[in-house]
Amino acid sequence: MSYDRAITIFSPDGHLFQVEYAMEAVKRGAAVVGVRGSDCVVLGVERKAVAQLQDPRTIRKIAKLDDHLMIAFAGFTADARVLIEKARIDAQSYSLTIEDKPSIEYMARSFAQMQQRYTQRGGVRPFGVSSMIAGLRANGNPALYLTDPAGTFSEWKANAIGGRNEKAVKEYLEKGWSEGLAEADAINLSIKALLEVVDSGAKNIEVAVIRKDGTVFISEERLTETIKQIETEKEEAKASATTVME
Repeated sequence: MSYDRAITIFSPDGHLFQVEYAMEAVKRGAAVVGVRGSDCVVLGVERKAVAQLQDPRTIRKIAKLDDHLMIAFAGFTADARVLIEKARIDAQSYSLTIEDKPSIEYMARSFAQMQQRYTQRGGVRPFGVSSMIAGLRANGNPALYLTDPAGTFSEWKANAIGGRNEKAVKEYLEKGWSEGLAEADAINLSIKALLEVVDSGAKNIEVAVIRKDGTVFISEERLTETIKQIETEKEEAKASATTVME
């Protein structure tokens, strides 16, 4: 047990327990889904219920990194806020120095480096946050990157982090994703994946679409309509399956 008391000490079998505890904190957070389409990236998040007198706009799981980049995170909101502020400053510094916008690869690497620094120094703890960074490359192609508390980053076509049923959501995305997804199909796939862990409809889901012309948040009315269509399709599929069995 003594090996989990300091971030700088490896256990005999090669573990850094504090980093693994941070990853466990991410799993207990709200679910986040990212899907890359042919000309856009869709980020969907599970919104936890807020107190009746609380302003829901103050609790956002999708944030802006730069004019062309968005981030969604799972884990501790306070930790994410610190990382996002640091990343925004880094993006502005890059723009002032290079006189060009930072690429999504650069921002994903920079974000991961900030997280990795907190895994190798005494007196600090790892950030309990995993994130998805979505945006467009200079050539206009969409991209989706994922970072974790260990400081690793990687590119994905679709993925899910956080939530009580993360494995099932990932399996659903693996089955549902295909090359060249249109925007509407990418949105539907994101919502269907979130419905694997979200119980009560549109009020607990937030979806953002990152396009060439900017970022658009899907309205609650459209989310409600899409969820109704998905539920209708499920009921029809069940009815047809029952008929075939009979």
